[in-house]
Amino acid sequence: MNKAITPTVSIIQRRLTHYRVPFFVALRESLAEAGIKLRLLHGQGTSQETAKADEGNISWAEPLETRYLAGERLCWQPFAKQVAGSALVIVTQENALLANHLALIKRPAPRLAFWGHGANFQGNSQSLRERYKRWSTGRVDWYFGYTRKSVELVKAAGFDEARITQLDNAVDTDALKRDLAAVKTSDIDKLRMHFGLETGPTALFLGSLYGHKRLDFLIAAAAELRAQIPGFQLLIAGDGPQRAKVESAASKYHWIHPCGALKGMDKACVMRLAKINMNPGLVGLGLLDSFAAALPLVTTDCGLHSPEIAYLDARNGVISPDNLEAYVAACKALLTDDDAHQQLANGCRIAAERYTLSNMVRNFTHGVVQALELPR
Repeated sequence: MNKAITPTVSIIQRRLTHYRVPFFVALRESLAEAGIKLRLLHGQGTSQETAKADEGNISWAEPLETRYLAGERLCWQPFAKQVAGSALVIVTQENALLANHLALIKRPAPRLAFWGHGANFQGNSQSLRERYKRWSTGRVDWYFGYTRKSVELVKAAGFDEARITQLDNAVDTDALKRDLAAVKTSDIDKLRMHFGLETGPTALFLGSLYGHKRLDFLIAAAAELRAQIPGFQLLIAGDGPQRAKVESAASKYHWIHPCGALKGMDKACVMRLAKINMNPGLVGLGLLDSFAAALPLVTTDCGLHSPEIAYLDARNGVISPDNLEAYVAACKALLTDDDAHQQLANGCRIAAERYTLSNMVRNFTHGVVQALELPR
């Protein structure tokens, strides 16, 4: 890359969420140190996404015209004119983003890159949509893959491995780590008194309460564990459209305790109190919280997971076969075998050092530098 010229890299995001703000702020600083200017252009979410009130704000980010079509299933965000002069444009690989298809035909910049998962993890790999996604992968100059699994999928589509960056997707867990370090024994004792907890082992579910989390399976597994382990209890921390299901279970089982959505020290306290994190359904970036807390997560091979499931292995958590008996056995083993639990907790600590925001920023910066060195 010519050091005398300051190249511009433009990243297009359909919308900006609050949890991505620290990443883009840090990335801008990192790229500036490498002599590269970053522009971030983003639009607005769908009506359902807007209702979540999870938008992020960055003063230097630029707005994109956004129009949703076909019941908000398709999105039109023309960006070609706004990114004129960029040396590299990075777009999210989503078939629903109509301007991407135009960019593949008429390049808005000398170099075009995808940022994505490599496939829809909840989709049919043989569907027309997924076949088109694999075809379109070969039409860009660089690929920023979220995880190792993403890289494998992109390679399988015939893309040159030398032009793929493995990002190790992450979010900022520094605040959670500080809160976890600040939790005192007295805080945990107060929490036990608040919920009237027994002396047996406690498991935690931490996440949104909706269908893909498989709450019926969770509750059934907890009931089996209660029958096999005296004093077993389950804390359910989260909110969502299936909150009533959790409240109904708590009225039936006095040892199930709904906590609502928790943040800050409240979240840190329940994570310190629990021995395992039970989530038989979809696992995503929330896995990083388990790593930060050295709280082993137990899930199933349910086929619903986000790419971050690639971070979970036999050294830092458990993926059991997708049946109740196997899942209960996996949870019971960690709740009753301190040595096995400690091994996974140590694995969580190691993973927490790898999957960090700073590492993701470094990986992204390195990929951008490499992409800019490609011949035009």
